[in-house]
Amino acid sequence: GISGTFNFMIVFQAEHNILMHPFHMLGVAGVFGGSLFSAMHGSLVTSSLIRETTENQSANAGYKFGQEEETYNIVAAHGYFGRLIFQYASFNNSRSLHFFLAAWPVVGIWFTALGISTMAFNLNGFNFNQS
Repeated sequence: GISGTFNFMIVFQAEHNILMHPFHMLGVAGVFGGSLFSAMHGSLVTSSLIRETTENQSANAGYKFGQEEETYNIVAAHGYFGRLIFQYASFNNSRSLHFFLAAWPVVGIWFTALGISTMAFNLNGFNFNQS
């Protein structure tokens, strides 16, 4: 159950100091970074939606599921975000952006799994413990 999970986490930290392991840190950066990037993406898309309806209609009425054309102005979002951070931090290709949004947390979780796997073989060298 959940108490066994927390017991495992506390014992694992006590025996291996996993919180100081670089792979665990990469996993945390992957999960938190992925949520930050997704929130930023949602904010940019929402702020650059192209209105297809009149003021008296709901903005949602202008979009159909599976439509071919884009519903937001990626050029405007790219221009704004490029000035907000710097030009090359912004994606101008929607597919590469969405690949990045999907791949970042996955790679972070992979690094965490690698960290746990190295600890299974008692390889504590990465976190400066004596093996």
